[in-house]
Amino acid sequence: MSQTNSTHLEKIKEAVHQSDIMSDEEKSSSVKLIEEWVIEDKAMGLLTEQLLNISAGIKPILAELGWD
Repeated sequence: MSQTNSTHLEKIKEAVHQSDIMSDEEKSSSVKLIEEWVIEDKAMGLLTEQLLNISAGIKPILAELGWD
């Protein structure tokens, strides 16, 4: 995985943990998926799609991080 993708994923993971919008269950599911994808090196577009399926609360987090 490129350093850039790894950095983006870590920033998203951090932001998910800090979210006031998402429930603890949504946070946990999202972080678990992010960690799995880091290991599997999935495409970033697919990651976004899968995270949005878990919680709409991830959308403002991604937008805040500049990842529309």
